[in-house]
Amino acid sequence: MSQHSLFSRRDILRATSCGFGYLALAGLCSQVNGEENPLAPKSPHFKAKAKRVIFMFMQGAPSHVDTFDHKPKLASDDGKSEGSKGRKLMKSPFKFPKQGQSGLPMSELFPNLGKQADELCLVNSMKTDIPNHSQAAVQLHTGSFQFVRPSVGAWVLYGLGSENHELPGFITINPLSRVGGAQNYGSAFLPATYQGTRIGGEGEQLARARIANISNPKMAAVAQRKQLDLLQSFNRERLELDRVNTSLEGLIESYELAFKMQGAVPRIMDTTDESQSTLDMYGIGTKATDNFGRQCLLARRFAEAGVRFIELSHPGWDQHNNLKAAITNNCTAIDKPMAALVQDLKQRGMLKDTLLIWGGEFGRTPTSQNDNGRDHNAGGYSMWLAGGGVKGGMRYGATDEHGTKAVKDEMHIHDLHATALHLLGLDHERLTYRYSGRDFRLTETHGKIAKGLIA
Repeated sequence: MSQHSLFSRRDILRATSCGFGYLALAGLCSQVNGEENPLAPKSPHFKAKAKRVIFMFMQGAPSHVDTFDHKPKLASDDGKSEGSKGRKLMKSPFKFPKQGQSGLPMSELFPNLGKQADELCLVNSMKTDIPNHSQAAVQLHTGSFQFVRPSVGAWVLYGLGSENHELPGFITINPLSRVGGAQNYGSAFLPATYQGTRIGGEGEQLARARIANISNPKMAAVAQRKQLDLLQSFNRERLELDRVNTSLEGLIESYELAFKMQGAVPRIMDTTDESQSTLDMYGIGTKATDNFGRQCLLARRFAEAGVRFIELSHPGWDQHNNLKAAITNNCTAIDKPMAALVQDLKQRGMLKDTLLIWGGEFGRTPTSQNDNGRDHNAGGYSMWLAGGGVKGGMRYGATDEHGTKAVKDEMHIHDLHATALHLLGLDHERLTYRYSGRDFRLTETHGKIAKGLIA
């Protein structure tokens, strides 16, 4: 035993690579700095309102003036020229009925979500730096479009740890490969333990999606457990000799998590225990809503199981033309599932401590492009928040009368990140990681907390 305990880490990994194919996933075998268990729950900086985040990413930039930013003046000025380019203003083809007791104006594209209007905070004053999809998507996810930085999900997991030792703390479902790719859920210079675990991919039907290498076809669970026990005895004996070896401590924990996940992940993803009424509520089984409905249902199940950060994705919002038909299809696909997620979390008592975030990388112009589309607009657009200590039934901030740029309570991406961290009990200025000789943080030198939307 003493001879085996002196094996190098490389030798140990090589010896067990055939037994635990899953271990490479999400960097679970990577070095961790100073934590016996890097995923153990950690105390927030102050009392938190939210325990977890579900982020719904709409890639391609949804048109805010057709969804959540009602602009009567845009309708009355339809056809007039705006700006030096002489493009003509184009009114929204959709009505904006008042929804809920709060009377929140929302597009008729969201008849189901409108019933949950009193839970929503429409942030109508978003702004970002670059009106290009790839850069803006990376900035939305990491705070920077110039440098490789940890994703917001990785920062949250680093700051708070996980409540479930059988599941990853950060999961991304059907992530998009064309804009940002793995950067959107990566950990960059944070230990790889904190990066997102991917389920499915862009364009993949979630009904058939699985986590890669989650099962071992060559070895039964009992044999794997024996192999792992032998390996862990070597590791612990080495740890006794070293007394302090944070890398090995992290490795021991990662092996245990990987083994537990082989049973826990398939169990969470198996929705056969859900009632038919629940499946119907999410739109599962109906072609238009099935895929995003499954994403939303899995988000609730993973959140219920203690996963800290969950991201969902829906592509195809880049409507330079064919606006009315294309955005109608997009909203039909997500409206019922999102409404079901809000309702389901609420009736389970989870909405109060689950922060929901919806939005894309930027917005679109109030002027027309190609006569029936809208161009990119980074100066003003909308996202919405719900639950997790956010005031419901309100509009926060505003764009100008046409929806071109944010003019009231501007919310930059840095401010959104600072606010989300605050709701999770984390001070964005104190949540730092020392790398390459200096302390880094998600918001860098920026970030204001939007206190006006906090309940």
